Amino acid sequence: MTLENSIRLLAGTLILISLALGYFVSPYWLLITTFVGLNLIQSSFTKFCPAEIIFSKVFFNKKSA
Repeated sequence: MTLENSIRLLAGTLILISLALGYFVSPYWLLITTFVGLNLIQSSFTKFCPAEIIFSKVFFNKKSA
């Protein structure tokens, strides 16, 4: 899986989980959906994505052991 696909998977998963929690638990969980949406919008303009930095260091580290 590529880095870009991993970030899309993370965003989609967070949105669906927060929607379910917002419906079944508390509407305050919808703030996660708001945060993810705003982060996607700002990253499209600034090309800065915190999830990309974290994923590239943790999961896509190309160093040989």
